[in-house]
Amino acid sequence: MHRYPIFLKPVFKERIWGGTRLKEEFGYDIPSGQTGECWAISAHPHGQSIVKNGPYAGMTLGELWSEKPEFFGISDKADTFPLLTKILHASSDLSVQVHPDDAYANLHENGERGKTECWYVIDCDEGAEIIYGHTAHSKEELISRIKQGDWKTLLKRVKVKPGDFFYVPSGTVHALGAGTLILETQQNSDTTYRLYDYDRTDANGNKRELHLKQAIEVINVPHEEAKVEPHVNVQKGGTITTLVQSPYFTVQKWELDGVFPHPVTSTFLLTSVISGSGELSRENEIVPLTKGDHFILPAGYGPFNISGKLTLIVSRV
Repeated sequence: MHRYPIFLKPVFKERIWGGTRLKEEFGYDIPSGQTGECWAISAHPHGQSIVKNGPYAGMTLGELWSEKPEFFGISDKADTFPLLTKILHASSDLSVQVHPDDAYANLHENGERGKTECWYVIDCDEGAEIIYGHTAHSKEELISRIKQGDWKTLLKRVKVKPGDFFYVPSGTVHALGAGTLILETQQNSDTTYRLYDYDRTDANGNKRELHLKQAIEVINVPHEEAKVEPHVNVQKGGTITTLVQSPYFTVQKWELDGVFPHPVTSTFLLTSVISGSGELSRENEIVPLTKGDHFILPAGYGPFNISGKLTLIVSRV
């Protein structure tokens, strides 16, 4: 079969904390001025990316995964596509939330995957913060302080800057703060337990649903900082920084300037262009790359070159 880069049309999600930055930064055609999420590479039933180019144009990523397993280096049909790439823009604070692990989600969420994720900060306002972790030492203390509404000292706040990276395992209390633009790589799951939402109300005066019982059951206590140590590899044409290697995904930042040669890919790669432009070439095939593009390089693709000045976030299982 002919292997070629599969470009994908994202799905956009409106959120009460969203804004217009996805259009301003990447030129996306967003549905409204409250657009918070770009599901860039997604085969989740709640929002599937559509193949834009080549013989499989018009197929959903889920259909491609099911019907062309060899494209992904899989000998037969696997259960579901494993990863999900998003870009999130928070114009106001997201709710404080936590995700279950595989075992809990499988048992309580109709066989859904758990959700471990990670964030690369593309850009943020001066002084922007995230919530990452909590200060309780036991479940009893956690429950007591939640009941008291002691959010100010319970939740850990961390200042962020562009280029920061955070690994967020399942069970970690977390939230993006206002003024952040991040690329998220995660397990292919949409299960979120909302712990606290600042007592906000919607247009009808209703508060959003909380999931306190499930959240308390899955929160890791005490909070353990997920230490990640980036590994930097300077090579011809660019710098490859491995941001994290976890049981669920490996995520790298490719900062390229010039001509960057790459051997044949052993596994399929999820690739997002977060800045700059260039082109990908293999034999007689030349494909332009521009900021905001998201594509999959199939297993066995290559060897290839990427030329230009651009930054990519690249993930694989």
